[in-house]
Amino acid sequence: MTITDLPTTSFWRPGDDPGDRQFAALGPVVLERGGTLPDVTVAYETWGTLNAARDNAVLVEHALTGDSHVEGPPGAGHPTPGWWDGLIGPGRPLDTDRFFVVASNVLGGCQGTTGPSSDAPDGRAWGGRFPAVTIRDQVAVEALLADRLGIRVWAAVLGGSMGGMRAIEWATSHPQRVATCIVLASTAYATADQIAWCQPQLLAIRSDPAFHDGDYYEHGVVPSDGLGIARRIAHVTYRHEGELAERFGREAQAGEEPLDRGGRFAVESYLDHHAGKLGRRFDANSYVVLSEAMNSHDVGRGRGGVAAALAAFEGSLVVAGVDTDRLYPERLSDEIAALRPGTTLRHITSRFGHDGFLIEIEQVGAVIRDALGADRS
Repeated sequence: MTITDLPTTSFWRPGDDPGDRQFAALGPVVLERGGTLPDVTVAYETWGTLNAARDNAVLVEHALTGDSHVEGPPGAGHPTPGWWDGLIGPGRPLDTDRFFVVASNVLGGCQGTTGPSSDAPDGRAWGGRFPAVTIRDQVAVEALLADRLGIRVWAAVLGGSMGGMRAIEWATSHPQRVATCIVLASTAYATADQIAWCQPQLLAIRSDPAFHDGDYYEHGVVPSDGLGIARRIAHVTYRHEGELAERFGREAQAGEEPLDRGGRFAVESYLDHHAGKLGRRFDANSYVVLSEAMNSHDVGRGRGGVAAALAAFEGSLVVAGVDTDRLYPERLSDEIAALRPGTTLRHITSRFGHDGFLIEIEQVGAVIRDALGADRS
């Protein structure tokens, strides 16, 4: 069985329907931790029109299991709707009558950009041979994409969670190329708590007998059990304890055996659902590669610390935390604002925890509108 025969939709392969994706071949990329990817391709989507001055472009950065499909319905090439539906379009916070919006699938991803499921030079999928990449590597690739699109300076770079990591890395790696940076439910560095939650997720995937050291494509299987466990662990950190208590309590799953006859708690069924849902749309190897990239995140590394790194950015920095976020608590947004004078600090109120940055569209939209200001054209 070959990789194209695998019974999964969890990664995009050449020959699949591209949907709204466009592709840019960027050539070789030297990686921060050593080695070179010889031929990197990036998948991306755009909305709106780049103006003649080329100064109206906005880069939207996706989180861990996101991709370039920020806005739009499901359909050919896109099994799920846009993950931030409602923010891009005429009159919306990212107004396509005003801005040219770009979103790319991240390096190491599985939806069209070079990653573990892509072919290596020998024609086999990279699999477990895919090199370690960092958030800085991912931003370096996005900078190459910007060059290819003729975008010298972004009007804004914005994202939440892992997307927020890349947004703030843009502001420190390429401070002259970002006018406004918007960081939502994220951090200037991966904390010990975040790394600790990540470890059992990675162990779950790597311990799955179907993982085969990352070379499962050749075996015609996918490590769905390990990925499902990883997703269950992660999803608990994405939501707030109060929401889970309110929604599920100690109730049994409706329509199943009662608890005293071996039935499941409703919250267990909820986690099982999300585990299966992710397994149908995401590749386990990419989950590993991107999780370890997130662990590498520290804008102060080699730059004299976070404050010194942020001082190089002269543009507008906006950070917003979610009040119930237990994975990226508000204190991390507060810390950025304290370390970088002039930062605008916003707060998002939500019962949903970390996922509030995806769910509270009206509040997130208000942060974006305020950060980008009124159209003065």
